[in-house]
Amino acid sequence: MSVHIGANNGDIAETVLLPGDPLRAKWIAETYLDDPVCYNEVRGMLGYTGTYNGKRVSVQGTGMGIPSALIYCNELIREYGVKNLIRVGSAGSYQPDVKLRDIVIAMAASSTSGINNQRFIHSNYAPTANYELFMKVILYANENNIPIKAGNVLSSDEFYEDNNDSYMKWADYGVLCVDMESSGMYTVAAKHKVRALTILTISDSLITLEKISSEDRESSFHTMIDLALSTL
Repeated sequence: MSVHIGANNGDIAETVLLPGDPLRAKWIAETYLDDPVCYNEVRGMLGYTGTYNGKRVSVQGTGMGIPSALIYCNELIREYGVKNLIRVGSAGSYQPDVKLRDIVIAMAASSTSGINNQRFIHSNYAPTANYELFMKVILYANENNIPIKAGNVLSSDEFYEDNNDSYMKWADYGVLCVDMESSGMYTVAAKHKVRALTILTISDSLITLEKISSEDRESSFHTMIDLALSTL
């Protein structure tokens, strides 16, 4: 067992889906996996392993923000030998053509976090998706006529900012949407030479101020999960 994950060796598959919300992890496991087994309840951050089309896959909640997500990503990689990290999260749109429930694939993840400043002094590191996982999702989406958008996203340290218009700077440079975890996950995956990909569903818009309910965010993102499982 690791500090924050109460699983034994072999309990966790090499591919793990990573929602921030532990209740979304529970919904994914119960909706999509055959014979799901809960391997973690530490701090209420639920984790499950089951099979999908005969292949083992795990689902682990990470909590909100880069610091929380990095705890789970590090332990999954270092303690349990995980090779593929696939974030399945919600995001806020920065662009007029990125609508509620649109799917965004994060090719790269900018950030307001200072975590990488400690690693790359006076330099900028560009965290990016794994090419193989990215192409698997793109091909699956094309073959199944699933509309997606792909590009740069922002991983923000703040959910509530003092300046409500601060997103416009990022939007001007083509950033599609904002989450709170992808940049950290891409960085730690690169360091440990494992594969990572973020798939996001737009749950709100900073432009129109539309948003979907917390219940929908927990248990209605079927298209995103289908895309994530296509990587198996």
